Amino acid sequence: VEEDMKKAFYHWEEAAIGGHPIARMSLGVIEGDYGRHDRQIKHFIIAANQGWGVAVEQLKMCYEEGHVSKHDFGEALRAYQRAVDAT
Repeated sequence: VEEDMKKAFYHWEEAAIGGHPIARMSLGVIEGDYGRHDRQIKHFIIAANQGWGVAVEQLKMCYEEGHVSKHDFGEALRAYQRAVDAT
């Protein structure tokens, strides 16, 4: 079975818009694979805001690679903590 990445990307976008953090993470990984780090980071930040811990780990790696500012990483970390505390 041949994979249709365009179709997969569309469905991940739809799920992400609907609030699914794993779909948001998948989009971030794909964007990073294409070198679109700004978009990658936005997806990871949104997933972290939804309380998805894997997103925080991905942001940490992006921070260590110089793709995320200290300020943005700190903001995402605080938003993640607020989301976790709210559940």
